[in-house]
Amino acid sequence: MVFYFKARPDAGDFTIFMGLDKYENEELIRYGFPEDIWFHVDKMSSAHVYVRLHKGQGIDDISEGLLEDCVQLVKANSIQGNKVNNIDVVYTPWANLKKTPSMDVGQVGFHNSKMVRTVRVEKRINEIVNRLNKTKVERKPDLKAEREAVNAAERAERKLHLREKKRREELDRLEKERQAEMRSYKGLMVSENMVSNKQIASGSKSLQELEEDFM
Repeated sequence: MVFYFKARPDAGDFTIFMGLDKYENEELIRYGFPEDIWFHVDKMSSAHVYVRLHKGQGIDDISEGLLEDCVQLVKANSIQGNKVNNIDVVYTPWANLKKTPSMDVGQVGFHNSKMVRTVRVEKRINEIVNRLNKTKVERKPDLKAEREAVNAAERAERKLHLREKKRREELDRLEKERQAEMRSYKGLMVSENMVSNKQIASGSKSLQELEEDFM
């Protein structure tokens, strides 16, 4: 089971989601998207909360309002973190999550600790948590199928771009050949004209020669 929430409208059309338990967390880790940003209460047990950004966006594109929604939701879904103030929430791109065979189910590490950011959450804001909970939807998605469908679509798009690139390159090549032929043809015409004029000049008699012939 995965729970989906809608972020505040003024933050944009973003979906925040989290797994029911560590087994769903494991699936979310395995079949995440490059646009996913992962959130967790630092040094405490909590839900694994994600926000899916738009294609081409990254962690720097998260607005202040969207960030607040995410950290409030992850705090509210931490048994220990929900009870205390001034907790830290860490967040990082999905691609930075590291999973090794020795880790327990739902447990993750990081490839690069420098890509992990920390934000201090002073207290729970019920207004935000309640608003998010009103948008809550439960689904049992086939995360593997969703990921494979996106991969297939991306492969098809890359093939289309590659074909278009080759087409443009072929058109450019043909145009260069045409231009080269035109330059060669013009050069040939100029050369022929120069030879013809020279021949005419050499074959013509001067005015003095014509006068001598007349006399």
